[in-house]
Amino acid sequence: MALRSPLLNVMADAAKKAARGLLRDFGEVEQLQVSVKGPADFVSNADRKAEQVILAELSKARPKYGFLMEENGVRVGEDTSNRWLIDPLDGTTNFLHGIPQFAISIALERDAQPFAGVIYDPVRDEMFFAEKGGGAFMNERRIRVGGRQKLDDAVIATGIPHRGRPGREGYVPGLSAMMDVTAGIRRFGSAALDLAWVGAGRFDGFWERGLKAWDLAAGVVIVREAGGHVTEIEGGDDMLKSGNVLASNPILHTAMTDVLKRFPI
Repeated sequence: MALRSPLLNVMADAAKKAARGLLRDFGEVEQLQVSVKGPADFVSNADRKAEQVILAELSKARPKYGFLMEENGVRVGEDTSNRWLIDPLDGTTNFLHGIPQFAISIALERDAQPFAGVIYDPVRDEMFFAEKGGGAFMNERRIRVGGRQKLDDAVIATGIPHRGRPGREGYVPGLSAMMDVTAGIRRFGSAALDLAWVGAGRFDGFWERGLKAWDLAAGVVIVREAGGHVTEIEGGDDMLKSGNVLASNPILHTAMTDVLKRFPI
């Protein structure tokens, strides 16, 4: 049985509480699809409500910590060493279309480094969590990155730049090159879950550009504690600022970097 620390219990409880509202709202999305207005405003409200629940729970448990939130921005705390990074609904477009591939992502950044992370998939009731030095888990089971050693055996996840996001022109050649050397590419639409699935060995690797710190921070901890390697695509360690990330097991990481660095954006 996985024993969570008090810190991880606080994070997991906040995610579970926010998930109740998201699941209720997700059940309404299919009906809203047929309305003239469409479900976009409804989903935005669901997103904000979930973030308010998480904000309230974490503030109660750790009142001096700061926040970086997708919806409510930055809140500076008295304790400047610790900051929560919150994405209350990662995979908004999937949610909007009634696709059950989305997650709640909560991370704790300590002294500007990812320290603990929780990624909760409420549809599957899968809680991925990790704390620095404590290993990575999914529900009651310890998880490890996959053991594949060659790209031609690997299934790799990615995120495609959507309309309005720069970098599509440079992304396509890199995608094509990766398709040529792997067993398959998947684009599921939730970076947080993609990273969690790398940690669990479901995906052998993941890369994306243009993400936000709240998309990445929890997944960075989970992959690293699962024995994986996470850097920027170009090899640096500042992915929370650059938004560029490459995650895999240590063996495939070099091979993926060699493919993608030929197509800088």
